[in-house]
Amino acid sequence: MAEAKRLICASQELPERGLGVRFSVETDRGPTPAFVVRYRGKVQAYLNRCAHVRVELDSQPGEFFDFSGLYLVCSTHGAAYVPESGYCIGGPCKGLRLTKLAVEECDGGVYLLNNEETIHV
Repeated sequence: MAEAKRLICASQELPERGLGVRFSVETDRGPTPAFVVRYRGKVQAYLNRCAHVRVELDSQPGEFFDFSGLYLVCSTHGAAYVPESGYCIGGPCKGLRLTKLAVEECDGGVYLLNNEETIHV
């Protein structure tokens, strides 16, 4: 069976280490905020919630990177996450991870992949 995919945004909407694009995914708890960013030329997507407490990372829509552009950061707790893995390297949730989502970039678009599995949160 072919893997279903859903368009999140156009590739050009994701500048390197710039503003991310927010979207929503269905989880076992209903619609849940998520985001996608570009880091080192690759798109990375996660549920938009801190691993410490269930708050959204960005206080201003799309602002997921710290000032250096090297880490994703929780605007509430200051937790710093590695963009490629979602692994927390500093803050109250050190050692935990963001929930990663499967995405691909092709034909000028960024797509959420749906493996017909429910995302458990």
